[in-house]
Amino acid sequence: MNESKISVRYAKALFLLGKEKKVLDTIVADMKLVDELCHTVKDFWLMVESPVVKTSQKRKAVKLVLTDKVDSISLNFLDLVFQNHREIFIKDMIRNFLDLCRKDKGVVSAKLTTASVIDKEDKANLSEMLKKAFDSKIELEEVLDKDIIGGFILRVDDQELDVSVSAQLNQIKRTLVQ
Repeated sequence: MNESKISVRYAKALFLLGKEKKVLDTIVADMKLVDELCHTVKDFWLMVESPVVKTSQKRKAVKLVLTDKVDSISLNFLDLVFQNHREIFIKDMIRNFLDLCRKDKGVVSAKLTTASVIDKEDKANLSEMLKKAFDSKIELEEVLDKDIIGGFILRVDDQELDVSVSAQLNQIKRTLVQ
């Protein structure tokens, strides 16, 4: 079974359980916390993906760290993931779970990458335009990347608009090389 099937199945199971128990918002907050933990605390992620650390030790560590911070359903889900030796897929499971929750609420995820911070008014105008274009709520994430030099990259679901200076310079370079 490939990793995408694994992560999608676990994410779907957690989503359906959360919806059935009517605690989906709580589980979303819990999974965002776990995702942040995986991405920001390097020692935690090293422990999770390490083949040297025993599963029982990983389970104890996760329970110790998260017991008072997450709902019992989320904690039981994570425990099941570790029992089944699927912990390496946790990040993908969380990403898929959050995508399912967004789709359920009719929210479209958008990511705006710019070289400098844009003001609130421009961000609000962009959100409004995207809302009209996609006829749904927009969850806009702003990312700063100095490497694009100027312009912006807008990614909405699987569509991307790249009008960055670096992309235009690369296009000119390719044209000159040919």
